Amino acid sequence: MTDLCVLSADDEAARERLDAAAAGMLALTRTWSGHNTGSQNTDGLRRFAPMLAEAFAALEADIALVEGPGFELIGADGKATETHTGPIVEISSRPDAPVQVVMSGHYDTVFAPGIFESVTDLGDGRINGPGMADMKGGICVMLEALKAFEAGRMKDKLGYRIVLTPDEEIGNFASGESLRRAASSGAVIGMTYEPAMETGAMAGGRKGSAVFDIVLHGRAAHAGRAKEEGRSAIEAAAELVLGLEALNNQFNGVTFNVGSVEGGSPVNIVPDLAIVRFGARAPDQQAAEWATQQVRALFDRALRRDGIHGHLHGGFYRPPKPRNAAQQALFDAVHATGRAIGLDIEFVDTGGVCEGNNIFAAGVPNVDTLGVRGGRIHSSDEFVITESFPERALLSTLILNRLADGRMDGRRIKDLMGR
Repeated sequence: MTDLCVLSADDEAARERLDAAAAGMLALTRTWSGHNTGSQNTDGLRRFAPMLAEAFAALEADIALVEGPGFELIGADGKATETHTGPIVEISSRPDAPVQVVMSGHYDTVFAPGIFESVTDLGDGRINGPGMADMKGGICVMLEALKAFEAGRMKDKLGYRIVLTPDEEIGNFASGESLRRAASSGAVIGMTYEPAMETGAMAGGRKGSAVFDIVLHGRAAHAGRAKEEGRSAIEAAAELVLGLEALNNQFNGVTFNVGSVEGGSPVNIVPDLAIVRFGARAPDQQAAEWATQQVRALFDRALRRDGIHGHLHGGFYRPPKPRNAAQQALFDAVHATGRAIGLDIEFVDTGGVCEGNNIFAAGVPNVDTLGVRGGRIHSSDEFVITESFPERALLSTLILNRLADGRMDGRRIKDLMGR
């Protein structure tokens, strides 16, 4: 690892270039943050994607805006409807180079139009704004890191495929196949640009994530005249919710969270519809299988109630990304690379999920918090630490330089995936 800790001439040139680009990175991210790209704001996503294509045109790469497939969502009426989102931005460069990487990020945010749209300078080197950290700032870091790499002497040794998605915050249901395909194109490692923690710590192992919708139908009746003729879907849902929450702490590392219960009727009608929406997290495949079995058992119990029928949707859309030998080798290499610029990076296991889970599932080791440092993501208090733009871009450029010149052996790291 000694060579990883030493700066080469290309590394020094990248540092100089990225320090000079710091103000521009921040300005571009502020501009991007001013465009609402909530995951359900299809018009906003479609307007924003060409801006990304224009920015990434500075690279020596081919760029395409690709329409992803439709996917089902369960509406408030309990019926499945096909939904579409914005385009997937796919970028590729030098596919015949001896070393290949896959890079990913998302341009959607969790904020619907009118919820959180202002960008505010908080002082003390922090800026508050939607997507400043999660993750338009990360996309900007990716772009500048690649520009710095391509300005160096090693660019012909490394090629890349980038997938920028419009639907990460809702599960990558439209873009999941694009991620899998890009990861399966010979990449030795994956690089994902979710925000690092405020301290600079990065994500280690990640749990798998599931989203479920259970729709329950009962039988409506007059609540005063014929209560006994009705069958309450709300009552069945209440029992189901209690059963789900009781699963917490039953299997190590598995958590369940009921996010909402929808449906019902006026109080003088026995309710004949209820929808239970919930999520689950699991640290490994065995835990995910146990969680799925428990959900099915509770659903089957609900259907055994007199007069109740329904249907179950969803499951584990992102498999777990546990630490294995390949992941640890990659973390060690990134840690050593960080030391070259004075960073002592800690890798912390987390219950959060991201596109790194998808890339790992495709057989590619992945480091997935290469974006800016920030905090309070998924809230109107989201902020980015401005000094982290050149810092994090330089870290990525150094990783690319080391993969290209052989100081970081990506093939050896990937070969450890089965261990």
